[in-house]
Amino acid sequence: MNELIIGIDLGTTNSEVAVVEQGQVRVLDDGGRKILPSFVGIDDNGEILVGERARNQYLVYPERTIKSIKRLMGEDTHVDLAGQAYTPQEISAIILKRLKTIAETSLGQMVSKAVITVPAYFSDAQRQATRDAGAIAGLEVVRMINEPTAAALAYHHDQSAAQRMLVYDLGGGTFDVSVVNVEGGVVEVLSSHGDNHLGGDDFDQRIIDYLLDHLRETYGVDASKDSKAMARIVRAAENAKFQLSDQPYARIEEEYLLEHDGSPVHLSVELSRMVYEEMIEDCIDATFDALHIALKGAKMTAADIDEIILVGGSIRTPCIRERLLDEFGFEPHGELDPELCVAMGAAIQAAMIGGQQVDTVLVDVTPYTYGTSAIGMLNGEYYPFTYVPIIHKNSVLPIRKSDAFATSFDGQEVVDVTIYQGEDPDALNNVKSGEFRIEGLQDVEAGNIITLTLELDLDGILHVSAQEKETGLEKSITIKNALSRFESAALDTAKQRITSLFGQMETGPDVVEPHEEEEETSTAPEIEAAKKLIAKAESLFDQVSAEDREDMIDLIETLSNCIKANDIEGLAEPSEQLADIIYYLES
Repeated sequence: MNELIIGIDLGTTNSEVAVVEQGQVRVLDDGGRKILPSFVGIDDNGEILVGERARNQYLVYPERTIKSIKRLMGEDTHVDLAGQAYTPQEISAIILKRLKTIAETSLGQMVSKAVITVPAYFSDAQRQATRDAGAIAGLEVVRMINEPTAAALAYHHDQSAAQRMLVYDLGGGTFDVSVVNVEGGVVEVLSSHGDNHLGGDDFDQRIIDYLLDHLRETYGVDASKDSKAMARIVRAAENAKFQLSDQPYARIEEEYLLEHDGSPVHLSVELSRMVYEEMIEDCIDATFDALHIALKGAKMTAADIDEIILVGGSIRTPCIRERLLDEFGFEPHGELDPELCVAMGAAIQAAMIGGQQVDTVLVDVTPYTYGTSAIGMLNGEYYPFTYVPIIHKNSVLPIRKSDAFATSFDGQEVVDVTIYQGEDPDALNNVKSGEFRIEGLQDVEAGNIITLTLELDLDGILHVSAQEKETGLEKSITIKNALSRFESAALDTAKQRITSLFGQMETGPDVVEPHEEEEETSTAPEIEAAKKLIAKAESLFDQVSAEDREDMIDLIETLSNCIKANDIEGLAEPSEQLADIIYYLES
């Protein structure tokens, strides 16, 4: 029996979920809508909103709504949602949980596994954050594949003709370009390049800046300091961008935008496509710079490309198609919806993993070079941070590579190793992926050989190990890069926080309802008090040490089990202990 695995495109602006049924790809809809806006909000009653309702609320209550969270994935940061701090992983998990429920409702069965797409140029930290988001949402992420790769699968999973394709993927927050070879049912990515902070959001920002300048010049008012006015300006900019995809002019009208010196301020301006395209010209130039780097990485020129696939909603900007036509001499593909084809490709990959008959073999590559630093020659001089590449950019995944390094002084028992990603010969100019300490080496003369092994799995996630050559003893490595991984306790905490959020909700078109059947519990005052105590404790998780958090999680689990079993007597001791911890934290 084939295993059910869904395919998810977790996008900056919009997200989708799809499956393969009887050999056909189906993008699952939510009340007739196949696209879920990647917005998360909290309404007046403290209930969670996901999708269109959250997007609509953003106009009125931007302080209670989060958008474009994907741009923060992999960063050590928090966002504020209705006065509570959440990690990017948690907000992304809310979106994934909603997609999970859409799939379960549409398919009539529980879903626990998914293939999730990521931008080809996502770093190790960003990929780890995506995997964590899946875990928080209750999904086992069985595979992550690059978005351009997924698009290539969607277009060519049932074709055998040899084709060399360029996938131009311009989404809301990220840009990727990949050169792909398709032949004999094998989809092979030859090279990738991109920018994790370039997309339709940047196009919107150019229009927003234009409108803010107009208001300053016309009324002498700075609307950027008014959150509700800014939310309306953002939506107006988005709508103008959409209009300019099909029309030469867009009229932007927002009456009673705000007050200034006791008088209402109205926004009324016409924006031409020509002016708009001048605003975003440098952004488009940046995508073509990346395109040429990708072609060079594949050892190809524009003349070698047989077809172009456009992915992402932002490719509807007319000048993009015009420039691609000028560059390659033919029109890009447009048979599939550019906002759905990535989810479709993810579903095809999910079907392959789940055992369905799909005549495609996927070969993906790493978009980065990974290595370490060592003493070496740089610009004709000895330099302590010379970059030593170990896994090179555009290497086929999975890949495992090793290199040998020697200790630099007698009796050296500890070696600190830093792992970088990038192409610069000066390691310090590259992105640091993590730091590792190798301890307990032999007390021998300088020159003790240490073998460092880097391994990239099929998801493009980095694994590191080190071995002392002479003894064969493999040393443990501590990954200090907190940006890319949740600790186990923090992951459990995040799961509980998000689950408790969803547990408060009523069913609605954009609201997730838990599918796990819960036993009815007593409404005894002891149980109600315990529930309030749990909610109070969870609200304090961000303020406590790891040790206190672990104690609180254990007590919450005990209380939850007692509530489920209607064990009134069993509530007394853990309730008292948890109340003591809360009192200590709040005193």
